[in-house]
Amino acid sequence: MGNLSLTFLGTGTSQGIPVIGCDCEVCSSPDTKDKRYRSSVLICDKESTTQICIDAGTDFRIQMLQNDVKYLDAILITHAHIDHIGGLDEVRSFNYIQQKSIPLYVNMPAYQGIREMFSYVFKAQHYPGIPEFDMRLVTEPFKIGNFTIEPVEVLHHKLPVLAYRIGKLAYITDAKTISTKEKAKLKGVQTLIVNGLRREEHFSHFTLQEALNLIEEINPKQAYITHISHYLGKHKDTQMSLPANVFLAYDGLTIIEEY
Repeated sequence: MGNLSLTFLGTGTSQGIPVIGCDCEVCSSPDTKDKRYRSSVLICDKESTTQICIDAGTDFRIQMLQNDVKYLDAILITHAHIDHIGGLDEVRSFNYIQQKSIPLYVNMPAYQGIREMFSYVFKAQHYPGIPEFDMRLVTEPFKIGNFTIEPVEVLHHKLPVLAYRIGKLAYITDAKTISTKEKAKLKGVQTLIVNGLRREEHFSHFTLQEALNLIEEINPKQAYITHISHYLGKHKDTQMSLPANVFLAYDGLTIIEEY
């Protein structure tokens, strides 16, 4: 048993916050906790040098620079929407530094989506300088360093998305429904991170209340809401409305959990 640190690199939805051209009270807020890059986290093993990301969206480059990330052992992909894989071209910097391809852990829809979006990476004629991916299809628990990582399938409308559990921590994004079978994999989780887009109904994302319902069902010691849109309201106001063990995540927040 060891400890991991998880840093929220981004906690926003596909448009980020502020949204281009928007003057709402959230987008114009001076509070740094209301500034949100696209959702991603950095997970580090406190007992070794293992360092992984979950997702590499369109803000990936600036997230790596701001957090002084100089190497990655792997990137866990939740799904192949642009706000979660749009920064994968930047992997070439890690290829150069580490002199190897970077493992990408994916389900089959994400495998197909990445091959389509980054088709130039997979051509027979290899152009110098393009990113190098080591695509690894996830069908069961796997290990990276000291971490044993269990995939949990959730549905983003009808799209299968991978959530990930490491020890007592689970990270879920872009979920709308979770089957009873997959939900059972979350039993015993003490830190639950889950998407909560807004208060109003959405066809492919948990609302805040749906996220709170899941948190109540899983009953973790603490929970964090991520993948947040500007419709949810300002960080300070929303936090005041949450249960005592539930926190609105924000960019740069770091938490520690056992694995």
